Amino acid sequence: MIHNDRHPYRKRKNLLRRAAWGGIVSNLFLSLVKGVAGYLGNSKALIADAFHSASDVISSVVVLVGINAASKPPDHDHPYGHGKAEMVAAIIVSVLLGVVGIELIIHSGFAFTEPPEVPSGWVIYIILFSILVKEILFQVKNRIGGRMHSQALIADAWHHRSDALSSIAVLAGVGTALMAGTLQMGWLVYADPAAGILIAGMILKMAWDIGYEAVHKTLDHTLHKEDTETMRKKVIEIDGVKSIDSFRAREHGHYIIVDIKISVLADLSVEEGHAISKKVKDELLKIENIEDVLVHVNPYEKGAEP
Repeated sequence: MIHNDRHPYRKRKNLLRRAAWGGIVSNLFLSLVKGVAGYLGNSKALIADAFHSASDVISSVVVLVGINAASKPPDHDHPYGHGKAEMVAAIIVSVLLGVVGIELIIHSGFAFTEPPEVPSGWVIYIILFSILVKEILFQVKNRIGGRMHSQALIADAWHHRSDALSSIAVLAGVGTALMAGTLQMGWLVYADPAAGILIAGMILKMAWDIGYEAVHKTLDHTLHKEDTETMRKKVIEIDGVKSIDSFRAREHGHYIIVDIKISVLADLSVEEGHAISKKVKDELLKIENIEDVLVHVNPYEKGAEP
């Protein structure tokens, strides 16, 4: 069974849930404001940005479900816990981002076939407000996700950052379109839908990056040797451990599970060998994020290289 009481996990779950709910409420408000402003202010790019914010609502809900599932204690069918539920949530978020990106390309592309409309100047204030809110959400969620080792919340944070960047593109597109009359260059009006297509490209890139990372970690990603040096050093310093024959530290969502084979003197009793393996397990469990350790003991041949 996986060690540790559930109190740290309740605290982690509550913190992540508050962050997810904050994103849901904020995105609902922003998507409504940007959608109405885009419609009344004749801005195709702002309408596209409203769809982006609406997709953030869905992704935050998915993240919330993933956090709840990942926080469940181990059971008979899942003896290693449910940590990978957050990875699954991150993958779903990346797929949703991809769908939104494709839809925005189509939506903005149609604008080039319609008579151009100059957006209203006041929509710029809505865009600036959106950029501020989105950047705050990114900073908060990314910091909490990093501290709690939540790939799902980090993915959701970058979803907010992509929305902030897309709003900057919208700002540039709307600003350029507003200059069309001043500069007597009517074609600049199309900068607004062009910004919408640029936003879509940014979203698709973000979807790929998030999905790739989540899939990589879902497939039992093992930490590289340089990432486990501290762990190995702690083990080899334990009295009775003659060598480390095998060491695998695999990520299981927000925590790590270690499989290790050590060698002890062959003439030790079973009880003595077990005591050494218990010291190894206890020492590794002191390291943050290591949730379970499986220790296998081999007989050590004198004269062999440690």
